[in-house]
Amino acid sequence: MFAVTGTLKGYDQLLNLVLDEAVESEREQDDPLKLSTKTRQLGLIVCRGTAVMLVSPTDGTDEIANPFLAAEGAS
Repeated sequence: MFAVTGTLKGYDQLLNLVLDEAVESEREQDDPLKLSTKTRQLGLIVCRGTAVMLVSPTDGTDEIANPFLAAEGAS
């Protein structure tokens, strides 16, 4: 089993993903929750939505202001 990380460049309604600077990491044979040190540089890839199990940020998230809320006093 493998895990792929990269920079999300695009996606569609079927969850097909375009990842740039993608890196494939192999999982440990005895503990599939741990990644091994074996990696492979993939570059720019398209990952089919049927193969996607999880999409998650690797470095956390930040709360931003809601851009869809109307500014106070605006009509």
